[in-house]
Amino acid sequence: MLHLRDKQISLIILVCFGFFLFFYGTDGFTAFTAEKARTNKLLEEKPRLPEVTLEDSMGRKYGFEAFSDKYIFMTFFYTGCTTVCPQLERNVAKVYEQIPENHLGEDIVFLSVSFDPKKDVPEVLKRYGSHFGSDEETWRLARVPKEGELKQLLDEFGVIAIPIGDGDFQHNVAFYLVDRKGFLIDVMDYNDIGGAVERVMEVLDRTKEG
Repeated sequence: MLHLRDKQISLIILVCFGFFLFFYGTDGFTAFTAEKARTNKLLEEKPRLPEVTLEDSMGRKYGFEAFSDKYIFMTFFYTGCTTVCPQLERNVAKVYEQIPENHLGEDIVFLSVSFDPKKDVPEVLKRYGSHFGSDEETWRLARVPKEGELKQLLDEFGVIAIPIGDGDFQHNVAFYLVDRKGFLIDVMDYNDIGGAVERVMEVLDRTKEG
């Protein structure tokens, strides 16, 4: 009888240990995947945009300070992508179209950053952006020509872009919202267009009220 009880106690301990291990290993049950855990970490740390030099589709070069006092709605992509990137940018266009025109360029800018700078030169970015409705001003496409600066930006924002041969990358996708001081404040599901619009309008309305 005592032997059976010992087994039951051992089983209870094992179950409890497994429960707490799973709890902490998944950030309290919310991070069931590495991507979710990465997003949670970003939202907790709220990294700031590093000092890099962007080159956009018009060949203009500047840093993120060019968007000082504006929110930035960001995505990361490469033009050679034939799978998720076109859908990502189409969804950006849908969000962009639902933001009142008086906010665009004044309170918020849209910025799509390529992580394939060798191929995505300004003329390529210009052609690519034209397919989605980029006006090259309130919605810009740009690259970070310097490899070290690009790596720093991707690392800060938890962007995974691993070359897998033939010019392709294995990468994650999301909508990133940066505040007027350059700090990341949200990472959103790129397929949740309505949710992204609602979040953007929430921060813009709060800004106007302030």
